[in-house]
Amino acid sequence: MVFRSLPLVALLIVALLPAPGFAQQFTPFSGSGEPGERNRGGLGDSIEAEVFLGALQAIRDFGLSGENTEELWEKAIRGLIRELDDPYADVLTPDQVRAFEEESTGNYAGIGVQITELNERVTITAVFRNTPADREGLLVGDWIVEVDGQDATDWSVAEASNNIRGEIGTTVEVKVQREGIAQPIPVRIRRDQVHIPAVTSERIFGDVGYILLDRVARNSAAEVDSVLAELDDTRGIILDLRRNPGGYLDESLNLADLFLDRGSTLVTTRSRTPGLTGQVREESAFARRPARIQGKPLIILVDRFSASASEIVAGALQDHDRAVVIGERTFGKGSVQSVIPLPGDHMIRLTSGEWFTPRGRSLNRPRDRDGRVVEPDSIPRFTSEGGRTIWGGGGVYPDMEIRPDTLTTGEQELFNAAITAEIPLQQRLQETAFQVAQRYREAGESPRTFPRQDVDAFLERLLDDGLDPEVLTDETRGYLTWQLERTLFERLDLVGRSLEVLSQRDGALSKAIELLQQASTLEELLAMVPEPDRPAIQARAAPGSGGETDEESP
Repeated sequence: MVFRSLPLVALLIVALLPAPGFAQQFTPFSGSGEPGERNRGGLGDSIEAEVFLGALQAIRDFGLSGENTEELWEKAIRGLIRELDDPYADVLTPDQVRAFEEESTGNYAGIGVQITELNERVTITAVFRNTPADREGLLVGDWIVEVDGQDATDWSVAEASNNIRGEIGTTVEVKVQREGIAQPIPVRIRRDQVHIPAVTSERIFGDVGYILLDRVARNSAAEVDSVLAELDDTRGIILDLRRNPGGYLDESLNLADLFLDRGSTLVTTRSRTPGLTGQVREESAFARRPARIQGKPLIILVDRFSASASEIVAGALQDHDRAVVIGERTFGKGSVQSVIPLPGDHMIRLTSGEWFTPRGRSLNRPRDRDGRVVEPDSIPRFTSEGGRTIWGGGGVYPDMEIRPDTLTTGEQELFNAAITAEIPLQQRLQETAFQVAQRYREAGESPRTFPRQDVDAFLERLLDDGLDPEVLTDETRGYLTWQLERTLFERLDLVGRSLEVLSQRDGALSKAIELLQQASTLEELLAMVPEPDRPAIQARAAPGSGGETDEESP
């Protein structure tokens, strides 16, 4: 069968595996799966079940549309899930289960490169350390021209990724073109398990620690624990959870445990007692270890895409006055999903409970079956452990609300003019930064800024491609230079320098740096945060899950 996912699946998936204080129900499916089978918890021997099966058979045998049994079962299941008014309920096919596991763990079978379309070529833009591609000598800048004897010069990123990936232990023959070498280079690579770390850490502006957690994957807590030791001598830590869609529940508890004292409540869940109608159970999880960085100032960055497991971490640390939260109100994915195996390697995901922060705030922001927010009539006020005002109503409200940077009118006109001239501006920025990065990489040098002559050459290329010269003002030139410089440092793996450039337009990051450069203790940091105003009630449509770049990791 083919089951279509609901609109929010890619963004909101959370794996609920057994964790301290939680006994998630994974119910094995019993029976042969034949229609009319009895003794399935009272379902198969009811008159309603007989009516349902009789209706399905009548439609199959007499309905004018003439659908076969498989099509009717698919429609029946989709309709059943939709009528639950549960935006997170879904049936996952085996392919969706595998994709979910890759997204949640960062593990996949492949060779260990990141590929992007640059200059109309599928180009290797990153080679992950200690992977088959790294061991076989593939380099950043190589472009893929052949895979297993197939011409790949006109392939998309997705086509290249799908053909390069495969079963662990199998081999793939790849030919890459490398600048300065006339003939394509053949490389035979044995596929292996590849892990993409979820954690990035850097020192910025000398003495500020920065940790980016892009998903709550397996071993994320251990990775964060490791980098905390490396950043122990910094003034303070920024934990960036923006665009973090969540992940494993037990990992989120382990993450919060890193920062809180033993015995502190991490989260409470109220959930349906499996198999018993109307019975609800409540369980709490508690910190089990001493805090790792006792008293060090900590700021958490969140936005409207921070969801699920990342909200558990932010909510727990905010409730216990262990961190200041800066950014936007989070998504509000505070419901518990039980994942139950079905025949044929399928799984069904159903909402079975709700999460609450240590101070009793529900993290769940109610939504209708289509994922649209259903706002309450009022927003409840809570107090943190130390008496600060914190707001409930679903999701995590920041202590300091700072919305993301938006394009100015002039910058919007620049993009509109580029679209009119059919110039892929973002791709051109990536290509130029990549070429300049390659030049510095070959010279063994590190730039201080993006070279002025390369900025001028980039702008000349845009004009030659037909860009209206009137949109190239001092303002838009400055914006393009900022984009080029930030991307250049990213391509050279100078992440700390890239973050420093990013902070010029990233208001939340800039404010976090400013506060940590002024506060020497957690108490001083908390004292610098003003009492938050009561938030206005405002409905907001659920965000989409589309990415901004066309990159994959085969």
